[in-house]
Amino acid sequence: MNILHLEASHGWGGQEMRILKEAIGMRKKGYQVFFAVANKGGLYYRALEQGFVAYEVNFKKPYWMLAFVKLMRIMRKHNIDLVNTHSSADAWLGGIAARVLKKPLVRTRHLSTAIRKGMNSRLLYHKLADYVVTTCERIVPLIVDQSGKDKDKVLSIPTGVDTSAIQYTDEEVQNFRKLYNIADDDILVGTVCFMRSWKGIDDFLKTADKLKSHAKIKWVIIGGGHYQVYRVMAKEMGLEDHVIFAGHLKKPFAAIRSLDIFTLLSTAHEGVSQASLQASYLEKPLITTPTGGLCEVCIEGVTGIQVPCFSSDKVAEAVLKLAHDADLRKKYGQNARMHVENNFNFSQTLNQMEKIYKDLLVF
Repeated sequence: MNILHLEASHGWGGQEMRILKEAIGMRKKGYQVFFAVANKGGLYYRALEQGFVAYEVNFKKPYWMLAFVKLMRIMRKHNIDLVNTHSSADAWLGGIAARVLKKPLVRTRHLSTAIRKGMNSRLLYHKLADYVVTTCERIVPLIVDQSGKDKDKVLSIPTGVDTSAIQYTDEEVQNFRKLYNIADDDILVGTVCFMRSWKGIDDFLKTADKLKSHAKIKWVIIGGGHYQVYRVMAKEMGLEDHVIFAGHLKKPFAAIRSLDIFTLLSTAHEGVSQASLQASYLEKPLITTPTGGLCEVCIEGVTGIQVPCFSSDKVAEAVLKLAHDADLRKKYGQNARMHVENNFNFSQTLNQMEKIYKDLLVF
């Protein structure tokens, strides 16, 4: 089977990582996978690095006709059997091209926000998709309701964790804490994300500010994105000596393992976060909002504590509760790892996607 992934996003975050991970996994299963990605998109370069055939496509509106023609050529050249779209522009153009060539279509919806009602959603998710895959359970009934899609053709397949890739040494963990002068008895609270406006970094900084007097509680933000924006914000709040900005780490596992508490305070768009799953597998107690698929990972009173969005007071309470109770941190951490092992293994993700692909081709 020859599979073509389309991605109009220029970024490199959880969505693009999921696409590439799935492609690598499907290639190991014997499938041929190709990419058509936005010009200079983060996924384009990483797909090439992994040895895939990838094309740059300009998905901007003034170039839609050229993009459409290019997609048609790609599909014909590589005898594509199935097309998987991931963002709005590529779903429209790739969907129409695939329909013209009578190719099966999968639309993967990575965000947890509701789709717009009306003709737009009915065309995009009903007519231009034979099957819709979401990355969290909460969005499934919304898509069914707003697009009119048969509920049997919409399925949540969260991005599981490839546990074999989570590798680190105890020395690397110790070195991360030493690098930032984190003592053994300090409580290191961290978040890991590609920093965007909806990732809750504002609330993370506000919480650090509220607990500034607790000298043994330290704070670290791991990830790229709008890095400088939040560094300036931290400086304006007088948090230069309280919050560490570790930047993007290609392999963040030792850093995550070094944490005592993991937080993710997203206010929108979140699916089942890879960072929260990795932290869970590394036995970290969680503090998250219930946004999107986060509530599927941070289960209140089992793997961590759920807090409302935009509630730094509640986050501060949760941090203090966990900081003062080592046994509770250990309990939540152990439960979190078991939860990931039982429900979020990446092999399950691949098997479910493969079944959809096969079923569509047979149909």
